[in-house]
Amino acid sequence: MSAVRGATSDVIETNIPGRMDRLPWSRWHWMIVIGLGTVWILDGLEVTIVGAIGDSLTQPNGGLGMSTADIGVAAGVYVSGACVGALVFGHLTDRFGRKKLFLLTLGLYLLATVATAFSLNPMWFFICRFFTGAGIGGEYAAINSAIDELIPAARRGVVDLAINGSFWLGTAFGASLSVLLLNPAFFAPGIGWRLAFGLGAFLGLLILLVRRNVPESPRWMFIHGRDKEADRLVRKIEDDVEEAAGEKLSEVNQTLKVRQRKSIGFGVIIKTAVQRYPKRVVLGLSLFIGQAFLYNAVFFTYALVLTKLLNVPSDLAPWTLVPIAVGNFLGPLVLGRFFDSVGRRTMISGTYIASGVLLAITAFVFSRGALDAFWLTACWMVIFFFASAGASSAYLTVSEIFPMETRAMAIAFFYAVGTGIGGITGPILFGRFVEQGIGAVAFGYVIGAVLMVAAGVVEIVFGVEAARRSLEDIAAPITAQMEGAPA
Repeated sequence: MSAVRGATSDVIETNIPGRMDRLPWSRWHWMIVIGLGTVWILDGLEVTIVGAIGDSLTQPNGGLGMSTADIGVAAGVYVSGACVGALVFGHLTDRFGRKKLFLLTLGLYLLATVATAFSLNPMWFFICRFFTGAGIGGEYAAINSAIDELIPAARRGVVDLAINGSFWLGTAFGASLSVLLLNPAFFAPGIGWRLAFGLGAFLGLLILLVRRNVPESPRWMFIHGRDKEADRLVRKIEDDVEEAAGEKLSEVNQTLKVRQRKSIGFGVIIKTAVQRYPKRVVLGLSLFIGQAFLYNAVFFTYALVLTKLLNVPSDLAPWTLVPIAVGNFLGPLVLGRFFDSVGRRTMISGTYIASGVLLAITAFVFSRGALDAFWLTACWMVIFFFASAGASSAYLTVSEIFPMETRAMAIAFFYAVGTGIGGITGPILFGRFVEQGIGAVAFGYVIGAVLMVAAGVVEIVFGVEAARRSLEDIAAPITAQMEGAPA
């Protein structure tokens, strides 16, 4: 089962992808899920805390004296940092490896989050939010790459969606935490929101301790001249799995020839994406723009909609995020297995279109003044049950449909461009819409609905059926020396 070196020193033939894909689920895979997947809890915590404490930051007593529009700007700054971080660290992830970067990006998040807790003015807060976002954006590229390369093909869909869905565990935790920390009976107005960021950093530190045990991706290793080391690593994984299962694993005869390279330039990456996979580029952008606008617009300003437009007390507003988070978490958890059994194209298009149609209906009813805080929250629970599964599948899609050498950069590019268009403009627009009233906010919801439905239609037309298929079969490595490699 070893990798076989060819006659030419920099061309190898390896069976490592097949060996990784045929592994049965084991405790080793659970270690990967816990060590890497928990980053989405941090992102959910970050987004929710800022949305929940938005009203507190506008208060002159204990806040930073920010305006409602400033809260939208802070959200846009955070997302901008995430876009920049994704691009910078995505390139470094493909060049220097998954493990080095998912440790580095988590370290950046920790430092920036702690610094946010000590903000003295809006500018300091904005700068800290930028670097916090950069750490999280870099995490997206490094983590999604590693997860998809380490998880067996038969379970890649359900695992990826469940991990992305854990974002909402962080949301529920952040909302509950905010209710406690923003209660003046427990903490002074200028202390509670600072403690919220400090606790986020503490959680990140615990994740860092677990993550040290996660190995480098063997798929990345054999491309970058470390095929012997990759073979030893896979042998160790196989031994652990065989010991846990109590039986021998089947032999793998299918091999892949690749020409090893230390790094691949941007020119090759761009040429590969644009010339060989133009339809997949359109698909990735559509999925990311739709979900980024919807989620960032709603969640960075949701507390403001409740407090400013529906007269919900600021100390109660965060509670409404808990049931919404539950709906978001249950979506990928319940529907995730169907992305592997029914298929990617049907499930992705269905979840995007369903959430868009439901959002349009909600926008109409909300504009008529027929929804109070309770019923608006109930509508969001149903909408995001479907939208969450769709949004999670966007990360899965762009991770699967491009060559391995460009995987992290592909995730970074689509996240950065899609989020830059939808995720930055969304919060800023909604910050203005809240100031203008219910009708303007409802119009913003319609924009989100149109983008989600459009993305679902693009999936129907250009979607790639990747369920239960090897990553190398979906998109052959750029360096692959294979006859008849799939385009």
